[in-house]
Amino acid sequence: MAFSQSNLDGIEALFQKKQFKKAQQKISDYLKTHPNNLQAIELLGDAYGHQKKWDAAILQYEKLVKNEENEANYHYKYGGALGMKAMSISKLKALGIIGDIKEAFLKAAELDKNHIDTRWALVELYMQLPGILGGSKSKSLLYAGELEALSKVDGYLAKGYVYEYDDEPELAEKYYKMAIKEGGSVTCYNKLTTLYENEEVPEKAIENIEAAHKKHQRNAMHYQIGKVAAEYNIELQKGERCLKTYLDNYSAEDGVPKAWANYRLAQIHMHKKNKQEALKYIELAIAELPKIKPFKEEKEKILSL
Repeated sequence: MAFSQSNLDGIEALFQKKQFKKAQQKISDYLKTHPNNLQAIELLGDAYGHQKKWDAAILQYEKLVKNEENEANYHYKYGGALGMKAMSISKLKALGIIGDIKEAFLKAAELDKNHIDTRWALVELYMQLPGILGGSKSKSLLYAGELEALSKVDGYLAKGYVYEYDDEPELAEKYYKMAIKEGGSVTCYNKLTTLYENEEVPEKAIENIEAAHKKHQRNAMHYQIGKVAAEYNIELQKGERCLKTYLDNYSAEDGVPKAWANYRLAQIHMHKKNKQEALKYIELAIAELPKIKPFKEEKEKILSL
């Protein structure tokens, strides 16, 4: 019997609400009477994955791979769960499953020549693995090239990632800019902003965020500008103005809690040697999120002015 549409809709709704434990229980109950329903097994693996229960997720995806050897997405999910487990255990233990991770991703790529997520996984895997374990920049670039053939934006972002990881910032910048020109999504802009921040060129970071805001009009970008200004002690007036705009227009969708914007305002006033203003904003930050260590440390710096 097929997984009924009403049950499927119910699970999707639970996923959207991030009620993964409840979804897990509901799918498990269904599988007691329909143990071979592959769609339900996949959803159970997804529910475990969202809870970072990697061993349980691996078990479900392994069932899928054994039942449908030619389904690329099953191999991809199996490899992904193994990869996440490898990141959560000791390096020594992780060595024992690297071969399985690679095999799963390579099988998915072989089965589906258009599977973008698998090729992204292979780009990252071959860059992050040490050479002695099969890591290879040339192989990463090979799969980045395959991505480019499927989606220019993904290809450019993948090449930017490879060159950034390999400490070649000029080439990374080139490809991130190409991605912005080709697609111009928030993700494209964020990759370039992060590169500039990592390379400690905050002026370029702010300029890029402003370009992103001009196109996308996201309030969260006001926070980004304020953050860079506060961290690098540049364009403080602009940073303060942007952070206040962020607070005035704040909604939960913006992602970063208001406390962090107040923290950045405290940093800016600390740079300006405005002790009372800095104290006002750091107290607001601490009142909202009292357990955040950087807030307490910043308060100590302000008090020592």
